Amino acid sequence: MTDFSNPPWLKFYGRVPCSLEYPQIMLYDCLKQSCNNYPDSIAWDFMGTTCTYKKFLKEVDQFSAALNALGFKKGDVITIGMPTAPQGIIPIYAANKLGGVCSVVHPLTPPSQIETFLQISNSTWLMTLDMFYQKFKEGMANTNVQKLILARITDYLKGLTKLGFQIIKGRKIPPVPADPQVMWMSDMMKQPYPPVEMQRMEPSECAIILYTGGTTGTPKGVQLSNLNMITEGMQIGAWGNLNHTQSVLAILPIFHVFGLAICVNTAFMVGGKSILIPIFTSKEVARLVKKKRPTFLVGVPTLFETLATNLQFHKSDLSCLEATFSGADTLPRSTKEKFEDVAKAGGGRVQLLEGYGLTEASGAVIAMPLDQYREGSMGVPFPNILAKIVKPGSEEELPVGDVGEICISGPNVMLGYSNQPEGNEHTLRKHSDGRIWLHTGDLASMDADGFFYFKSRLKRMLKVSGVSVYPGQVEKVIQNHPDVDSVCVIGLPDRLQMSRVKAFIVLKDKTKATEETKQDILKFGRDNLLIWEAPRDLEFRDELPKTWIGKVSFNELEKEADVRS
Repeated sequence: MTDFSNPPWLKFYGRVPCSLEYPQIMLYDCLKQSCNNYPDSIAWDFMGTTCTYKKFLKEVDQFSAALNALGFKKGDVITIGMPTAPQGIIPIYAANKLGGVCSVVHPLTPPSQIETFLQISNSTWLMTLDMFYQKFKEGMANTNVQKLILARITDYLKGLTKLGFQIIKGRKIPPVPADPQVMWMSDMMKQPYPPVEMQRMEPSECAIILYTGGTTGTPKGVQLSNLNMITEGMQIGAWGNLNHTQSVLAILPIFHVFGLAICVNTAFMVGGKSILIPIFTSKEVARLVKKKRPTFLVGVPTLFETLATNLQFHKSDLSCLEATFSGADTLPRSTKEKFEDVAKAGGGRVQLLEGYGLTEASGAVIAMPLDQYREGSMGVPFPNILAKIVKPGSEEELPVGDVGEICISGPNVMLGYSNQPEGNEHTLRKHSDGRIWLHTGDLASMDADGFFYFKSRLKRMLKVSGVSVYPGQVEKVIQNHPDVDSVCVIGLPDRLQMSRVKAFIVLKDKTKATEETKQDILKFGRDNLLIWEAPRDLEFRDELPKTWIGKVSFNELEKEADVRS
């Protein structure tokens, strides 16, 4: 049993405090504190348009006054479907000032899913860009939403950047018809409104709703409190040694917990700069790293893989990088080594370290210390986070080295799922120690020093002839074949074995997609894996399907397999 009064991982904290004191305040308070401390520092940089903390707070106050004048009140929920841009960030802090809740969704969400999210969150307000008007209007039709706020991407662009967008893309956006439910952000930011007092919320009240497949696989709205978000920001700041002189490249979008909580809110909490990226491409990231010289990068493995092969990135001065973390998917050692070699050649000394988190825990809760590395490990828990490995479906803690479900307890753990009592009962459980534990649905092991090793999603674990097989582990091994660029493993139904392992592979040299290469990779699997784990079949692909944030989407491959069968 883990001694949580003195867990083994504390001895690896180095300069990081073993415990932090979390202020009982709101997100708006944090932004105001940064404004008071660093009024003339740059808060965000959006495609060349920059904004100081003093001006940022003024914009937030203006938008909150406008919302208040239009009828927004404490407890109201506004759903925001925006890219990572000022138009998506200002409303979050403005609604928070009024004691409201922000539900954040992907702007490319289809109408039927928009409707689902609006109903889950009980939203009465909605906000998006003019280019997405039609589908958001359709999605709100059968909901309680009465007001639709629209913004234009050009609202915060200047000069040639603004002109270029209008010429290339702006003229293709259909005009918005006369609509009594529509209000324009640009008008709201210009008109004078009576100043509005801050509406106090309890730190434990819901401030943000983000969406996830959840630990049970169905879409859920994760309710995060002010305290959840502030805790995450302080932990990340302490772990990464972030301060007001540093900048974070906001690669991950604001509808993703890592994007909002780490790339945006954490930067604002320490008085640093968030470099906002509305549309993600590896080419754009490489350009911005070269031009903006961020100190902190957080991304998914596929991002770092593509950066390591990007010629512009190779030619950049990378001495600016002070910390780089990969999360949301397993980091192959080959990707880590390639990225670090490129960083070193560019003058950087940074290690690419792995971390672990989930929406239900406000983002990251485990990460590798900056001065440590253990192959295959995602690190140790943050200050004030407790973690243990239990027998799936129970609270029975397993011995060191055994594979089981990761459970998390601490101030980062969500309030619960919005309007999903059954999901809450399954995921948030009070154990015999009196603590509330988040059952993550992820399988991992822990070594004697308290370092955790991710294996697989519980729902992704395969049973082959009664033996547990973890696709993530199989992928790590197959990734080491010299011809393999990337791989995804799924299980197919098998009459005799229950499941059989199949690998989908992208080759480094696609001209080598021959039967000979196929047999060589299959033999490599048999030589380096247990008989149950080794793929019995493989299929070459030009590319693997990806999710919106760049993770390999094994679900899409499973759906394809179901259709074929």
